[in-house]
Formats: sequence, structure tokens, C-alpha cells
Amino acid sequence: MRSTTWAAIVRASRSHYDSVIARGVVESEDVEFPADWQERSFPLAGSRLRVGRRSISREVAPEIDLTGPPTDPGVSRLHAILVAQPDGSWAVEDPGSENGTIVNDSEIPVGQPVPLTSGDTICIGAWTAITIVASS
Repeated sequence: MRSTTWAAIVRASRSHYDSVIARGVVESEDVEFPADWQERSFPLAGSRLRVGRRSISREVAPEIDLTGPPTDPGVSRLHAILVAQPDGSWAVEDPGSENGTIVNDSEIPVGQPVPLTSGDTICIGAWTAITIVASS
């Protein structure tokens, strides 16, 4: 039996940015959509992966570090936690981030793990989109 490997593909999402601007979460003159942003991939391994921005002064070093460049100012230092499930899949939890966490266009409740399937997209901050993918 082949095992499934999981990854988080991080990119800048124009549609998420436009939604954040339309809802008035941030003003477009305060936060611009990045002109040059490289897609990044993080393998999902272990039992818990913190998603956020590194902070040396606060001693925060998330496993999925979204520090940039460019840095999405709407991403908290600890924005979300990816949690491995007993069946080999993953769930996401918002530990109480400032700007919330959206999975497939629905905001998730704080402190409650939300199961993920391959292809699900987690949107955080002003423009960050994380697509969870599984491969065998």
C-alpha cells in the first residue's frame, strides 16, 4: 500500500485580496497586492505545523513561515495550525488570529479543527492562499 504525502502550496491570491478589500478589512491604499510573489511549497509532516510569520523578539518560529518577501501584513505570527489526523489527512485550526481564517470561502470558528481534503484552500491575511494537496 502506497502512503499519501501532503503539501501546502502557498501563493498570492488576487481573488482573496479583492474580497478582503471589498469587505473593508483593509484599505487598498494601505496594503497593495504584491507584484512579484514566488509560489512556495511546504511538505506536511509531523503532528502539528504552525502557520504564521517568524518573530525573533517574540521567539515565534512557525514551521510554515510566511515572512516573505513580500510579507503579507494581515498574517499573524501564529495564524493557523495544521493538525495531522489519525486517518492520515489534515485539519486546520485558527488559534485566535487577528484577521481570521477562511477555508473554501467560509470563515472557520476559532479553536475548532476543520477537516481538509486535497484541493482545499485556506485563505489568510490580505492575499495569502494555501492549497492543501495530497499525492500517492
